[in-house]
Amino acid sequence: MDQLEALLFDVDGTLADTERDGHRAAFNRAFAEAGLDWNWSVELYGDLLAVTGGKERIRHFMEEYSPAWPPQDDLPSFIAGLHKRKTHFYTEAMRQGEIPLRPGVRRLMEEARAAGLRLGIATTTTPENVTALLTCSIGPEALNWFDVIAAGDVVPAKKPAPDIYTYAMDRMGLGPASCVAFEDSAHGVASAAGAGIDTIVVTVNDYTRDQDFSGASVVLDGLGEPDAPCAPLSGELVGREFVDLALVRHWHERAVSR
Repeated sequence: MDQLEALLFDVDGTLADTERDGHRAAFNRAFAEAGLDWNWSVELYGDLLAVTGGKERIRHFMEEYSPAWPPQDDLPSFIAGLHKRKTHFYTEAMRQGEIPLRPGVRRLMEEARAAGLRLGIATTTTPENVTALLTCSIGPEALNWFDVIAAGDVVPAKKPAPDIYTYAMDRMGLGPASCVAFEDSAHGVASAAGAGIDTIVVTVNDYTRDQDFSGASVVLDGLGEPDAPCAPLSGELVGREFVDLALVRHWHERAVSR
């Protein structure tokens, strides 16, 4: 049987609750700074999350919602500039400690590292966003915890395409049966599944509650802590109240034996 060697983590919504009050707020600040009367409400942003990638999300908004915007000779550069300022505002919020890691994330990572497992990141968000979250919530040393940080535009097709997971595994020299992915969205589950990786959905919120997670081994409302149990929405905790490495190994063994 293939042994578990690596845990691969999505970032936004998985490591931290970054979407509603992190990325959405940063987009709106960038729009206001640029003199645009665009405002992405909580509800609208939920719809826009169907598009992965910040620059892609801006373009989709412009095409589908037809906002008034200044004519541009170079639309890709205009969008890239807006997105760069959005990233600035997002990382600024991180430095101010506004968005902590979800319960159980650091504990599970530390347990995995102590057991000799490898860690990787597979996300559509920008490398700057990943760096800001990890260094501000854990410390500068956190960047050395990961064998690979696969982020942003390192692959041509973003989730739900499997490219980012395939890239991460290639960089780590691992096959899919040696990995487990942690995700929070249907796009993420589809991406990992397309790369052949078993997936654990660790967060479900108002944006993702009605999504199709049928490709995941288990769906939880969080990783939990010893003093703050998590609850399964699909699958079993096998008598436990929070996710530890032994439980992850159990799910992985069950998945690769199917």
